[in-house]
Amino acid sequence: MAGKGFSGRHPYPHEIPSPPDIDMSVPTVARTYDALLDGKDNFTPDREAAEVVESVNPGTKALARQNRAFLSRGVTYVAETLKIDQFLDLGSGLPTVENTHQVAQRVNPNARVVYVDIDPIVLAHGRAILADNANTTVATSDLRDVDVVLDSPETRRLIDFDRPVCVMLVSLLHCVPDADDPWGLVRRYFDRLAPGSALVMSHLTSDDADAARVFTEHVHELGMDWGRVRFPDEVAHAFDSLELVSPTADDSAEPVLVDCVTWRNGDVAPLKRPADPAQKIWEHAGVGIKP
Repeated sequence: MAGKGFSGRHPYPHEIPSPPDIDMSVPTVARTYDALLDGKDNFTPDREAAEVVESVNPGTKALARQNRAFLSRGVTYVAETLKIDQFLDLGSGLPTVENTHQVAQRVNPNARVVYVDIDPIVLAHGRAILADNANTTVATSDLRDVDVVLDSPETRRLIDFDRPVCVMLVSLLHCVPDADDPWGLVRRYFDRLAPGSALVMSHLTSDDADAARVFTEHVHELGMDWGRVRFPDEVAHAFDSLELVSPTADDSAEPVLVDCVTWRNGDVAPLKRPADPAQKIWEHAGVGIKP
């Protein structure tokens, strides 16, 4: 979420219309993330929030792009190597480029994708974009309501829980407060999934307590529902009941979480944190499989 000095001037010719009964004066995570990616489905408060976070942590916009590339590599691995053809993308955000369904259906045109987000604008825009895609849908739910998400008509129409499912939690769990037990949420989803199911996850992470605290405080001050930047050893708990995949394509490296930029990214060596010591915050990422 992004930087200082924003003038408040909309860089696009028209604002997207305001849905009724929705407060557009407060930024949301989905729309702010869209602003970080230079998308057009956001409002002035979202763009201002993106600029604030970029100023607090220069390079946050780059993190958003890097995270998007990780999503593409993760989905490709799951679809090609694990042969999973069902995807549940939680906290999916607004449709942009290289979405889960585009990547998965490039590998397997019959792949099925359910996007879940609490922001009603995601539902409106997603359904408009996906109207002609019978194998993809969007549902408005709070990911913390596990049974509601898994038992919703939209999910049940496309997902067969007797077969492996890939759960996408990409740049999402840092939005979940500690009080809502983010790692317990992961376990509750996977308790209902078949063996062989996969988790593709990234999480804003820091090994610097001050950097994590300052970033977290600024996001909370913006009025968004959020959790916090967490430490690498905390983030690893998302995979407690899963078997991690090696972060290298030849499976030669130890199966650990790494900076998302370095996860199965060609000849790039996997790194547990960014090589630049000045970079205090990154997206810690990995893929795990339910035994």
